[in-house]
Amino acid sequence: MTYQPKKYDQLIGTQGFSDTLLKNHFTLYEGYVTNVNKIAEAIAKAPAENKLSTPEYNELKRRFGWEWNGMRLHELYFENFSKEREKTIDNLQITRTLAKQFESYDNWLKDFKATGTMRGIGWTILYRDPSDNRLFNAWVNEHDMGHLAGCAPLLVLDVFEHAYTLDYGLKRADYIEAFMNAVDWNMVERRF
Repeated sequence: MTYQPKKYDQLIGTQGFSDTLLKNHFTLYEGYVTNVNKIAEAIAKAPAENKLSTPEYNELKRRFGWEWNGMRLHELYFENFSKEREKTIDNLQITRTLAKQFESYDNWLKDFKATGTMRGIGWTILYRDPSDNRLFNAWVNEHDMGHLAGCAPLLVLDVFEHAYTLDYGLKRADYIEAFMNAVDWNMVERRF
């Protein structure tokens, strides 16, 4: 079974994101899907080819997590924003919970944005710990380092340079503002 890249053409025209930036980003995502399929196929062949103890096999196993998370994180990212911004978020359970746990929605938002503007490349993710419904803003370095084990991603922000430099140069904070203006809070609510 091979994975097929999902289509996100409905995001073309999203305010704050040029069509060129989005199309480039979709192409990068499709590369992750392609590589997941290639690596999965090579791993599946390894036992029959008696390659389980080889350095090549070991590297495939290590690389799989990078490509897989690159694929899935991009899907979560594209799926949590929309051209049609939700007018009011006050009536959503997620925003009430954020306000309660962070003492206000604005406190949560400041923390999320501050996490996103930290130096380095990676992801900013709002996670929910299913054991106690606690919410965390976390920095995920690269794709495969820093995930909160067992937690569910609710809101995913790509802060690799490819996500914003074409439109915003080095002004990551401006990109994050555009992203927050395009968040599909109904999707975040469904994930919550």
